Amino acid sequence: MSLFIETIRIENGRIHNLSYHNRRMNETRRNVLRQTDVLDLNDYIRPVNYRERTKCRVEYDVDIRNVEYAAYHFRPVSSLRLVVDDEADYRYKSRDRSVLNRLFACRETEDDVLVVRKGLLTDTSICNVAFWNRKQWITPSAPLLAGTKRASLLDQGELVAGDIRPEDLPGYSRIRLFNAMIEFGEIDLPVDKIVL
Repeated sequence: MSLFIETIRIENGRIHNLSYHNRRMNETRRNVLRQTDVLDLNDYIRPVNYRERTKCRVEYDVDIRNVEYAAYHFRPVSSLRLVVDDEADYRYKSRDRSVLNRLFACRETEDDVLVVRKGLLTDTSICNVAFWNRKQWITPSAPLLAGTKRASLLDQGELVAGDIRPEDLPGYSRIRLFNAMIEFGEIDLPVDKIVL
């Protein structure tokens, strides 16, 4: 079995969304590995030396196996291609990204893909998404991966979860891509940048 991972943002010596990463890691350990003890990433991550946005990658299974730090390099996204895959499954964030890599390879001339599973929009290959319906931001209720930033934004009431089908896209004006490393609003595109 592949190791599981958490990708955590460190900036100005501070760990972002640590409680959400801890929760997801321990849920994965409990659901997949049948571990009942609780690990705390705060015991393994040393953020003080990192002022710039830094990607902390934690690999784990029953215990923490590796912690690495790297400068974060933002990959711009200005277009998306809809790709349908009803079997795409990445509910647990693991080192094995083969399903996401396969989907990403279908982007053709666009920067990334927007995956449709069982008739519903989900995620891109690296981000959760939200759509602006001119009243509120709606994030797909069945993402490929329930991201930590997504969970935080839902808890804060900045997002509402709902089902969105490709045919619903004309009812939305904008799409935002976000994850643990990319702030909500840093990638914001008109919906017409999604190639059907």
